[in-house]
Amino acid sequence: MRIAQLSTRYPPGPGGVERHVQEISTRLGARGHGVHVLTSYLRREFPWERLPNDVPRHETTAFGSIERLPVWSLPGELHYPFFRGMGRALRRADPEIVHVHTYGTHQVRIADRFRRRRGVPFVLATHFHPVTSIHGGFLRHELRTFYDRNVGGPALANAACLLVESREEERLLAGLGFPVPAVRVVPPGFTPFPAPAAPGAFAKTYGIPGPYLLYVGRLASNKGLGTLVDAFARLAREAPDLSLVLIGDDGGVEAEVARRVRYHDLEGRVRRVGYLADEAMLAGALRDASIFVLPSYYEAFGLVLLDAMAQGTPVVATRVGGIPEFVEEGKAGLLVPPHDDVALAEALRTLWTDAPGRAAMGRYAREVVAPRYTWDALVDRLEAIYSEVLTGRIASSATNAP
Repeated sequence: MRIAQLSTRYPPGPGGVERHVQEISTRLGARGHGVHVLTSYLRREFPWERLPNDVPRHETTAFGSIERLPVWSLPGELHYPFFRGMGRALRRADPEIVHVHTYGTHQVRIADRFRRRRGVPFVLATHFHPVTSIHGGFLRHELRTFYDRNVGGPALANAACLLVESREEERLLAGLGFPVPAVRVVPPGFTPFPAPAAPGAFAKTYGIPGPYLLYVGRLASNKGLGTLVDAFARLAREAPDLSLVLIGDDGGVEAEVARRVRYHDLEGRVRRVGYLADEAMLAGALRDASIFVLPSYYEAFGLVLLDAMAQGTPVVATRVGGIPEFVEEGKAGLLVPPHDDVALAEALRTLWTDAPGRAAMGRYAREVVAPRYTWDALVDRLEAIYSEVLTGRIASSATNAP
């Protein structure tokens, strides 16, 4: 098959969707398919940052090619990346099927227009986030609601198939009020990190004096970091040697996190590391953490939880999105409501004061949960779905197929 993969960003730009596209493209190519990735030259959007100049704009790969196209955006809360030349690039690639990533993006509209003009079907991996979880204030939320009603929903309805990571994501999409095409629940795969750095190497490198709780991800508005700092402030009084470590790029809320840290007088107890490119060091940070915390207000899946679980670290996460569908509460970690620093602090306290319980949960996470999620299994599903679409056998009546 000739397959076009459309994504806002692609590695070396960091992120879960970015890794997702890279992994499936590599494996589809290894199975003999021709894959053309059309993406942007962005490293991140908040703040707007391009990839380094030494990253090629056109790249031939073992699976096919990567083309990094220019983008522009409206300012402020109107932020929305527009691609230049993606339609022309699609025509040059001449795909049989288009796999477009992330609901509500410009590339979905381009894929829909390509479908109308060339008759080439597209499948949409939604990676959906509801309006309540997006970055920005009242105006941006109103704009998103307008977009859902007038642009995003109609384009979604024209996909040959929607790929979601959880049943909850499927439910939220149905709530937009538009006809929903065939839906397939396709959980993401998991990429094991290289062998972790030596025990204690991460803490020594970054000057962390003792045990620590760990968060990894963008410092973004939907991640619940204010709630996390407030919860840690409750626990810190009882655990004077414990630190909170935040690893990840600023996604727009680093200043607010710093303000809360100062308010609680936690300077020196909350360490902001920034983006950590060294995967062996990151694996060591995950393995050495006492507890991994993901307090998001919404996650389509929460792939970073699998990163922690694979290192044998128990997790505390919010009961949102797809998280409850793979984090077995009481076996691999604990789940709490979002926006609730009291409940989050209590869950952290429960695990922090129970070292044998933490160890048992970590073993279960590493030995039972993480091995269930492989990229090869995901690509098996994708090949079957592509075939269903191209042969006309896909139907909405199969929505709940495994």
